[in-house]
Formats: sequence, structure tokens, C-alpha cells
Amino acid sequence: MKILGLDPGLGSTGWGLIQAEGNRLKHLDNGQLKTDPKAPLPQRLSHLASQLEAIIADHAPDSAAAEEIFVNKNPRSTLKLAQARGALLCIAASRGIIVGEYAPSLVKKAVVGTGGADKAQVQAMVKILLPGVTIAGPDAADALAVAITHAHHAQSARRGL
Repeated sequence: MKILGLDPGLGSTGWGLIQAEGNRLKHLDNGQLKTDPKAPLPQRLSHLASQLEAIIADHAPDSAAAEEIFVNKNPRSTLKLAQARGALLCIAASRGIIVGEYAPSLVKKAVVGTGGADKAQVQAMVKILLPGVTIAGPDAADALAVAITHAHHAQSARRGL
């Protein structure tokens, strides 16, 4: 099963693609989708959507997973994040891809073992779980962690746990 992990953001969305075969995970690809901070919001959302459409067309994932929104101190930032996330979820769903959603603390716990892990700990564990991976940036590392979390949860669901 090919799993596309997404770490949504308006300025930079991380994505990571893994192959899950039983309890074995293999890195396939990862990157970051960028938007121009000077562009109007609708154009930025459209650009994110078209970039994700290209990734889906190129890699044909079987499923996807996205990190849920955490509430920022700045409500405007939270709203922009929500809009970017919504655009990404819409594109995946419109391509028939079922998307799992995971809280940031659950992703950290699944990958590192503690829900309070920092970005460096997540990135280090992703490198251990996906040997030989070259990570395109911190958002891509988080997206790979989301994909790994989805793979673990999907495997548990198949076993009836």
C-alpha cells in the first residue's frame, strides 16, 4: 500500500510517500509544496491544490493521511492553515483517496514514543524508521511521520486491534 502523508501549511506543505508491506516500511519520495507569500490567498490555495494533483498523478497513492490542525495563538494563522488543509483534503478526496487524520501529539507518540517530542526528535526517528531516506526539509519529515502513523494504524485495524 502506498501512503501519502501530508503536513499542511499555506507557505509550505510537507509531503511524504511510503510503501507499507505488513510491518515493513519503505521510503518512496518526499518534498515540500511552496506558495508565494505575496500572492493572494485564492491563488496560493490553487497553487497548493495543483501541486498536490501532480503528486497524486505521478505516484498514485492508495491512501493518504494528514495532520490535524493545532490551534495557534494567532487566529489568522489558524484560519489560513485550515484553508490550506481543506484545499489539500478536497483534492485527495476528489481523486477517490480516503484520508486518515491524526493529531500532532498522536503522530509524535507513534513515531518517537512521546506526544511531546520536538521536530528534531521526529526527524531523527523518521531516518531510523526509513533507512537511507534523504529528507527534503522539516515539513517533509513531519509528513513522512504522518504516513508512518497511518501505516501503523492501518495495520492495527487489519489485525482487528
